[in-house]
Amino acid sequence: MGGGRSCQETRKNMATYITSDCINCGACPPECPNDAITEGDDIYVINPELCTECVGFYDHEACQAVCPVECCLPDPDRGEEETALIARARKLHPDKSIGDDYASRFKK
Repeated sequence: MGGGRSCQETRKNMATYITSDCINCGACPPECPNDAITEGDDIYVINPELCTECVGFYDHEACQAVCPVECCLPDPDRGEEETALIARARKLHPDKSIGDDYASRFKK
């Protein structure tokens, strides 16, 4: 078969975004360790420059865990790898010691 990449090589993790199904319940912002979630005009929004998908803090995405309507979903238009997410977490929190044994849903 051609010299294309395998599924494993091209697969990337996805950043999280909040869909228009958001009911503005306010459950997600206090759960975000990066303060990436803010109230938008109609729904809550996630700043992708601050979101680490909770890598470095939890073994799950906290916003997804508390969302009553399941509107915190992977964004198919923004793929990010775990290495980029943990680097962002360390940059955002230089005062925290996030070692190599950091929490991540990708390590489950």
